[in-house]
Amino acid sequence: MNVSPTRLPTRLGYMKGEERTDVNKRDRWMDLLFELQYCISTNNLSFSIIRRHPYLSRQMEVQSSLSKSARCLCPRVVAQRFLPTGFGIDDSYLLVYGSRLMDPLTADLRNMNALAKVMRQRRIDRGALTLASAEVKFQIDTETHDPLDIGMYQIREANQMVEEFMLAANVSVAAKILEHFPLCSLLRRHPSPTKEMLEPLLRTAAAVGLNLDVSTSKALANSLDRALCAYSHMVELTKMRIPSHGDDPYFNKLIRILATRCMTQAVYFCSGDLTPPEFCHYGLATPLYTHFTSPIRRYADVVVHRLLAASLGIYKLPGIFQDRPQLTSISDNLNYRHRNAQMASRSSVELHTLIYFRKRFGIEGPVSLTGRGDKGSGKWLVDEQQQKVKKIDGSISYGVLQTVRIHMEVVEPQPNRPKLQLTLI
Repeated sequence: MNVSPTRLPTRLGYMKGEERTDVNKRDRWMDLLFELQYCISTNNLSFSIIRRHPYLSRQMEVQSSLSKSARCLCPRVVAQRFLPTGFGIDDSYLLVYGSRLMDPLTADLRNMNALAKVMRQRRIDRGALTLASAEVKFQIDTETHDPLDIGMYQIREANQMVEEFMLAANVSVAAKILEHFPLCSLLRRHPSPTKEMLEPLLRTAAAVGLNLDVSTSKALANSLDRALCAYSHMVELTKMRIPSHGDDPYFNKLIRILATRCMTQAVYFCSGDLTPPEFCHYGLATPLYTHFTSPIRRYADVVVHRLLAASLGIYKLPGIFQDRPQLTSISDNLNYRHRNAQMASRSSVELHTLIYFRKRFGIEGPVSLTGRGDKGSGKWLVDEQQQKVKKIDGSISYGVLQTVRIHMEVVEPQPNRPKLQLTLI
């Protein structure tokens, strides 16, 4: 079930249409909608997305209903109906969950989780990519607003379960609105990366003995899954004990982070501006996709809600969304605002990282070298082909993705412009 927070045309709708998205800063969240009453209300329209498994039906059905209560967070689902025959809870499943609560709601959520795993595996089998990012989270002091701790985001099974059903809903809604509005649907696509864009990834992988196949998203996904090898050639050079990549939990994630940086940017677009083969989403390996599930956070989802309501005959589609040039302008502004929000979020991370490390010392953790493409200075030389940096006399050599020890220090090369300086030790 999904609740649309605003109706168009309204002053609030157009005002928020100019903002387009919320912004995630490390110490605060700047919402698209600023009042809770606009997000969950008895007068808001709710959609129930019912996706039937192809084993039972070859079509996806989208139904609508008017919500007279707050959003339903945990709907009761009999997951076996969505799966092929023979589904059951085996001994290993009971071993993991047997000690937990066995009430009906908990059992339903477990079944939903089992279903989500099947859906996720089928996406991967079609060629969906599992990438990674270097995004971090901070624990913020409520009084001083200074960062107290820093760490990586932990993806839990509950996150993945929710993600799968949200992806399925987005795909279903994209197909529904495109069927009714083939020339003025707001969709989201992820263009395939060019070979030139993937060259940094291929060069880095080759330097550590990996042969990545990037011919298709499926081939790349399989190559990333197999991205495990040893750094035996670096052990002698550094005189350090460097574990094999198979023992290093960070190596595979580093490769996926590098792959993410080589990808194109996913963008919103008007369906009338491109041909159907260009609609595809490379990362998700799906021919159609849109954003529908977060109208509280993104204006794009509000637009899609209006399109879906019109396709179901609930409301007449506002004229602004029937005008193809106007919808193209909206999608361009959505992309512009989204990029700005991303840059603001990254700048916030950089600022809080500087604040965190300014008063700290003696922190230890895994650090890996990545290629930067500069030519080196002083007595050091950079071998871009081998992705190594070494002294002229050959006494010391460091390779890309090698685990190293560094000294971190906040410096101010210019007044009031601090930056984090990393030095090999």
